[in-house]
Amino acid sequence: MAARPDPRGQDGLYSSSPSSDPHDPFTNQDPRYYDNESEHNDYGRRDTYTSDSSNHGLNEDDRYYDHHVGAYDPYGPQPDTDSDVDVYGQKYAPSAESLGPPRMGISESSTPTFVDSGPAGAREAYPAWGAERQIPLSKEEIEDIFLDLTQKFGFQRDSMRNMFDFTMQLLDSRASRMSPNQALLTLHADYIGGQHANYRKWYFAAQLDLDDAVGHTQNPGLQRLKSVKGRGPRHAHEKSLNSALDRWRQAMNNMSQYDRMRQIALYVLLWGEAAQVRFVPECLCFIFKCADDYYRSPECQSRMDPVPEGLYLRTVVKPLYRFIRDQGYEVVDGRFVRREKDHDSIIGYDDVNQLFWYPEGIARIVLKDKTRLVDLPPAQRWTRFEQIDWNRAFFKTYYEKRSFGHLLVNFNRIWVIHIAMFWFYTAYNSPTIYSGDNRPAMRWSATALGGAVATVIMIAATLAEFSYIPTTWNNTSHLTRRLLFLAVTLGLTAGPTFYIAIAESNSPGGSLALILGIVQFFISVVATLLFAILPSGRMFGDRVAGKSRKYLASQTFTASYPSLSPSARMASILLWVLVFGCKLTESYFFLTQGFRDPIRVMVHMKIQGCNDKYFGNALCQNQAAFTLTIMYLMDLVLFFLDTFLWWIIWNTVFSIARSFALGLSIWTPWKDIYTRLPKRIYAKLLATSDMEMRYKPKVLVSQIWNAIIISMYREHLLSIDHVQKLLYHQVDAGQDGRRSLRAPPFFISQSDKGLRGEFFPPGSEAERRISFFAQSLTTAIPEPLPVDAMPTFTVLTPHYSEKILLSLREIIREEDQNTRVTLLEYLKQLHHVEWENFVKDTKILAEESEMYNGSSPFGGMDEKGQSKADDLPFYCIGFKSAAPEFTLRTRIWASLRAQTLYRTVSGMMNYAKAIKLLYRVENPEVVQLFGGNTDKLERELERMARRKFKFVVSMQRYSKFNREEQENAEFLLRAYPDLQIAYLEEEPPRKEGGEVRLFSALIDGHCEFMPETGRRRPKFRIELPGNPILGDGKSDNQNHAIIFYRGEYLQLIDANQDNYLEECLKIRNVLGEFEEYAVSNQSPYAQWGFKEFKKSPVAIVGAREYIFSENIGILGDLAAGKEQTFGTLAARSLAWIGGKLHYGHPDFLNAVYMTTRGGVSKAQKGLHLNEDIYAGMNAFGRGGRIKHTEYYQCGKGRDLGFGTILNFQTKIGTGMGEQMLSREYYYLGTQLPIDRFLTFYYGHPGFHINNMLVILSVQIFTLTMVFLGTLKGQLQVCQYTANGQLIGPTGCYNLTPVFRWIDRSIISIFLVFVIAFLPLFLQELVERGTGKAIVRLAKHFGSASPAFEVFSTQILSHSIVTNLTFGGARYIATGRGFATARNSFCILFSRFAGPSIYLGMRTLIMLLYVTLTLWTGWVTYFWVSVLSLCISPFLFNPHQFSAADFIIDYREFLRWMNRGNSRTHKNSWIGYCRLSRTMITGYKKKRLGHPSEKLSGDTPRARWRAVIFSEIVFPIVHAVLFVIAYMFVKSFPDRDGRQPPSPLIRIAVVSLGPIVWNAAVLLVQFMFSLFLGPMLNNSFPMFGSIMAFIAHSLGVVGMIAFFEFLWFLELWNVAHAVLGLIAVIHIQRAIHKVLISVFLSREFKHDETNLAWWTGKWYGRGLGNHAMSQPAREFIVKIIELSLWSSDFLIGHFLLFILTPPVLIPYIDRLHSTLLFWLRPSKQIRAPLYSLKQKRQRRWIVIKYGTIYVISIIIFAALIALPLAFRQALRINCTICTQI
Repeated sequence: MAARPDPRGQDGLYSSSPSSDPHDPFTNQDPRYYDNESEHNDYGRRDTYTSDSSNHGLNEDDRYYDHHVGAYDPYGPQPDTDSDVDVYGQKYAPSAESLGPPRMGISESSTPTFVDSGPAGAREAYPAWGAERQIPLSKEEIEDIFLDLTQKFGFQRDSMRNMFDFTMQLLDSRASRMSPNQALLTLHADYIGGQHANYRKWYFAAQLDLDDAVGHTQNPGLQRLKSVKGRGPRHAHEKSLNSALDRWRQAMNNMSQYDRMRQIALYVLLWGEAAQVRFVPECLCFIFKCADDYYRSPECQSRMDPVPEGLYLRTVVKPLYRFIRDQGYEVVDGRFVRREKDHDSIIGYDDVNQLFWYPEGIARIVLKDKTRLVDLPPAQRWTRFEQIDWNRAFFKTYYEKRSFGHLLVNFNRIWVIHIAMFWFYTAYNSPTIYSGDNRPAMRWSATALGGAVATVIMIAATLAEFSYIPTTWNNTSHLTRRLLFLAVTLGLTAGPTFYIAIAESNSPGGSLALILGIVQFFISVVATLLFAILPSGRMFGDRVAGKSRKYLASQTFTASYPSLSPSARMASILLWVLVFGCKLTESYFFLTQGFRDPIRVMVHMKIQGCNDKYFGNALCQNQAAFTLTIMYLMDLVLFFLDTFLWWIIWNTVFSIARSFALGLSIWTPWKDIYTRLPKRIYAKLLATSDMEMRYKPKVLVSQIWNAIIISMYREHLLSIDHVQKLLYHQVDAGQDGRRSLRAPPFFISQSDKGLRGEFFPPGSEAERRISFFAQSLTTAIPEPLPVDAMPTFTVLTPHYSEKILLSLREIIREEDQNTRVTLLEYLKQLHHVEWENFVKDTKILAEESEMYNGSSPFGGMDEKGQSKADDLPFYCIGFKSAAPEFTLRTRIWASLRAQTLYRTVSGMMNYAKAIKLLYRVENPEVVQLFGGNTDKLERELERMARRKFKFVVSMQRYSKFNREEQENAEFLLRAYPDLQIAYLEEEPPRKEGGEVRLFSALIDGHCEFMPETGRRRPKFRIELPGNPILGDGKSDNQNHAIIFYRGEYLQLIDANQDNYLEECLKIRNVLGEFEEYAVSNQSPYAQWGFKEFKKSPVAIVGAREYIFSENIGILGDLAAGKEQTFGTLAARSLAWIGGKLHYGHPDFLNAVYMTTRGGVSKAQKGLHLNEDIYAGMNAFGRGGRIKHTEYYQCGKGRDLGFGTILNFQTKIGTGMGEQMLSREYYYLGTQLPIDRFLTFYYGHPGFHINNMLVILSVQIFTLTMVFLGTLKGQLQVCQYTANGQLIGPTGCYNLTPVFRWIDRSIISIFLVFVIAFLPLFLQELVERGTGKAIVRLAKHFGSASPAFEVFSTQILSHSIVTNLTFGGARYIATGRGFATARNSFCILFSRFAGPSIYLGMRTLIMLLYVTLTLWTGWVTYFWVSVLSLCISPFLFNPHQFSAADFIIDYREFLRWMNRGNSRTHKNSWIGYCRLSRTMITGYKKKRLGHPSEKLSGDTPRARWRAVIFSEIVFPIVHAVLFVIAYMFVKSFPDRDGRQPPSPLIRIAVVSLGPIVWNAAVLLVQFMFSLFLGPMLNNSFPMFGSIMAFIAHSLGVVGMIAFFEFLWFLELWNVAHAVLGLIAVIHIQRAIHKVLISVFLSREFKHDETNLAWWTGKWYGRGLGNHAMSQPAREFIVKIIELSLWSSDFLIGHFLLFILTPPVLIPYIDRLHSTLLFWLRPSKQIRAPLYSLKQKRQRRWIVIKYGTIYVISIIIFAALIALPLAFRQALRINCTICTQI
């Protein structure tokens, strides 16, 4: 058989025999080329497995079992690439493992011998897959497989080239550390057939083995459906599952290496072109299976002519892509427009994906002619893909409805634990309510109702769950069962109470009742424990561990949580036992016991002597009861807050204990980390185990250490003198000229603390980096592999429009007059040491270049003064001559200190340097081999670095860059030729009216330029099915570039990160965390071998981040502190007890694992706003482990301005709101075991829910205090002596316990806030020592950071609540700039009024009432926190308190309030008002292209369910509560002894009065405008503004007048007037909200109706027929707007008044800047320079508006002070007044 016929001769493609290679193990086995036996005629031995539809990518079709078929196959020999040697029994060696003795000599890892005579490129591209290494298939054969598949399926040529390179790099990477044979085997096991291959898991989850077992003769589709329902013998299936798994393993084991390669190739080719389908992994599995079945069919094998290129894209990917795209977008006038749909009506990626999880789902796939796909024989399914009607197949599998019900369903155990425990505690402690003091039975029973409460919560959760799961699916049966069981439980836990209550009232003290009560109590306890501990997904029909095949899919894909090691699991349980132990003890003694006395005194308190005109004494005598109810609520909220407090405490303790255990802290008892550093570098970073010991460790270490120090010198962190002290030097050792290395004094002098300061500039970055490096090497670290055996990995960075390199202009010119400082000056302040080093360097350079260029360097040197003056430009801007090479240096220096892409790229390119360095150090023979030829040596090192490390930046907009961005990108490519840029390229449509064609393209610095365009020619250019950016951008950007990654691991990096050489040296250790270095040499499919592959794979390895903006003022430091506590402290303990997810940033991903499970992030628009956390939840639910490394860190920038930090917070908050809706939370919340559930909850959503509760507690608390204030203000409170003797007036009310309770509650709210600072403090303490920790904390408190904390808590909770009610999550591009610019008052006001200022102002007025009636010292704490809600934005605004700017702000504020009424203005009050309203009303659909449409976002109209609660019910409830409080106060005779008339009428007059007044003003104004407007408009363009100004002024006057009237009616009693005001505010708020949400139709996108109203010109506005209906709508709108305008006007003034006192303090601006930026006054940023003209202008403005401001202050003061001063005199007798 030597002359082997060429298999592909007929294709005319290859004429040379693919394997003329003598090493090819298959040379003699040609029969495999003719084995076309994919359709056997003989169905003799049918096993459950033999597959008709399922040679599931895995060739397991029948042939594996038909070894007895000796005959050839009936179709005659056609060439077939499907080469199953094994069909013919064991005639030939089954695998390459047994061929020849293993290669001895050169070990897998040691350096191969080099014979580098030819050109550098001639060397093998994939060295580990070379012919000398017993490879199962040669590179050419693999290429043939790819070519053959491409012709059979119609893949694109470029995609094939890309995926071939991809596969070869992957094989090369694996084969460099194991035998090539094992590399191919394990790769196949990872992709297709192994324990952890997603494909194998899917194959069984979707029950395809049953389908394949049924046989061809019956109709497989119908049969399959029956088999699932399991009507037949159930147990047979469970048994058969194990045997099926076993048969699968055998089938995989018998497969030839050729076939394994073909399956991998087919999978990656399908994956490489799948575009958005990569997000739906199980759909991809299904496509693969169909393709694989088709490939084995005779029809495919006998096809000679290749199918057209791009067929797969057109017939398979495009229809799916179109379906996904059309869910979210529709075409309007040829442009794609977002549909106004929310998630619950969009069939998203997850819904598409879940169709393929269940056989019933797959059976839904029908063709256009109504036949089901499953009814076709498997081999024919692929060819009919084009005809599938996808629209009929997909449906929602989980409804992401916006509602708070998700919190109930997902976290039901949290609510059960807390509310039921609260009930047990409180019911036991308030016996007076149900008179259980002397009736034990009643007390047992009432306490037992806690169980009923728990059951009710569960019932509510179950009912909510019904609405999120489609009832058609077969999974609601367990919900119905659960409901029935819960109803029974409810009967058991609540029923006896009724009996006992009746029995006790008839004959108290019966023993039967007592026994019943006790029994009921214990049933309740059991029920509560059951509901609190058992995940709801495991009750009745265990979806997590049940044996039934029905649940297999949801188990596989949502509940295969990786198990923890026993010690970690113990730690996890211990942590939660401690948390809840402490919490329950503390809550009982502190909260519940403290609440006992207030309950006892208040339950039966009836208020006497009060009366109301309409209600009599029905309401007012129960005031104490109302107050008590609110107090109960308050206590419940505090009960929740406690848990979080204890979780923070214990989690911090555990984390710090863990860090001591890992040896990570400055306190760990190790001495001299620096003295031991060289030994540690040698032992831990170098792969020294296989090195011969010819070289002294010192020699090797010195090379590494010197490289690190020099890299720091190059980054200007160290000056020359420092470098000298830190380097290893060669010194003469004396005799015979031998030289030895002298260690730097740094290592030796370490034990002597005094010497430390000499080595680094004080407080420098270099010191921080070196000390982290030294510290991190003390921990246990995985062993590194030699460089040539290390796995290949890729760094992937998505880039949208972040700065690449700063331009000169941006550095040395101010952005606008608000900045006050150029970027360069600011950076020089922050990094002064580095700037000095940079300048020294530059001067040397300049001198050198002058020497070359000939101007005499010595000419001007004689006078010292001259040279000093000459250096000025260097110190100012870093260059003297404007030659590009000098300016570029300054630009780079600044870019490396701002958040730019250049910083990221240069940081990550340290990996290449590190790999070269390690390779050179560990393989001295390489250096010897090349002798003195440094070029060749460098080429060899480059080759190694390029082979092991790739860097892809996904520049989505690259082809649309402007000239500057284009130049910067080009500069990157020139500086780093190995950098690869993936981008999108557009081509005009082929035919008129077609769609634009898009391509994913890849270039690097080696690509040549195309003469016609001047752009580089891409290496690969792969057509996409359409525009890939369907979601929020980032994840789609990652997804389009992911096909260009290479190797086994991916590191995800954001475009604002950085990396350092010494960290990059640890890369081999970090990759070792994936535990794939020492792979067993067993086959993963062998009889016993597969046991060694049991352990669940590591999916993600997290890393620490260092926030490099941490020392830039208070806000930068806060952002850094948050990251430090969350990213490091919390992550450490979370990863240990198995609760860490993935948060993007510098985490390493197991690429094969992640890409076969839906990619590195999720991409549905809106829902997956925080895209990366979903990758973590996905990996976690599917069984991947997530680890955290302590010894490796990347740099990361954080936002620094107040606004940008809060935008980031808002993004996090809205993203969290979206996560609450997502199905991942549903799965985790209902399926995790209790300890891991609690870890997940408190680690992620619990933090945000806790924030919401903190804000809620402040609100409820002020409400409680207002009610208590009414009691205290109107009643006589008993007085006691010190030993408790009553001395108070007779008929007094005993409220003293209540006031004590208030103090305790305030303390506990206060503690919750203080504890929030604990983790950061301890983290500093542990990592940097006591001194630094105390300093940092003091700095924080000195800079008012608690105010910021309160404020950001409110921002976070507000964004979650609005998101859960209205939606509208979008990616807010978080700013990356520095925070030196001053924002004007009105910008801050409009940005933060809605989220926080309004709430703060309402609460402030309530606090004012509380202060007037109920003053205790603790209330000051509330004043501080509520004030910070109002003024934080201004407090953290740079230069807020400079007097001139303050007045100019006032002018701007007045103009902002009045703008935009005669022509549209983008920054005006009216625009802000409309924008905040449209959240509820939504916009009209018609697009009436108009310029002012741009001003509005495109928020969809909110659902009525959402609106009813947040906009109608709650405001009305609020209003009612305050009216009740007011009526109570007015139900007592006033100080003249008269009974006041009805308070209801009074409050109605005062609250509705302004609204009626506004309506009247507006009607008159409307008539004026209508008749005068059209005449006057042209001659007076400001007519509209004047009308508006008059109306607005009248509105304000009306509002103030009505308040003064109220005060007058109250006989000038301040407290009563304030309470009345509170009631009025809440009533008006309720009326406005109801009007807006009930009566307003959708809004126009443009601003025309507003202009029409004021100018009276309604025609010609493009309103069309609406011109008739709009004035009526606009009238309602204007009434509301007028009230809102007046209140905003007043609120703005109040805020300005609050901010005025600081302005008057001398030097306040200096002090304020010191606190904000942490710069000494001498270092501070100079005041802005104005021209004379500007100065004059400003002076005039200040004088004019300063006067106006002072007048306004005087008016406000007068309105308040005069009545107070003359309250006795100001009494007017009017008859009406006495009636109301």
